[in-house]
Amino acid sequence: MTPLRVIYLALALWGAVHPMAYFLTWFWQNGFAMGPMIDAWHANAASSGLVWDLTIAAIALTVWILAEVWVRRNWISLIAIPATFCIGVSCGLPLYLYFRSRPID
Repeated sequence: MTPLRVIYLALALWGAVHPMAYFLTWFWQNGFAMGPMIDAWHANAASSGLVWDLTIAAIALTVWILAEVWVRRNWISLIAIPATFCIGVSCGLPLYLYFRSRPID
């Protein structure tokens, strides 16, 4: 595995673990209902801006992944889409780059 692929994989793991630690802490303190979490995401203009920024980035990443899968037929890289929407762009983007940078057979 190339050093670049190791970096992408490490960033994907970090992007999964670090944000998830904050989400789990919030859920343990406030319960496991999504409604209050979504309300918290829109508590002020700054947090709403970040939510929309990440939502648009996630959609753009999804479109890019789908377009590349259509051409490259690299089906395993589709795993990055649920990783993006269930964990975050901080996991989905480096995970996709990891899959995309594998050697071509």
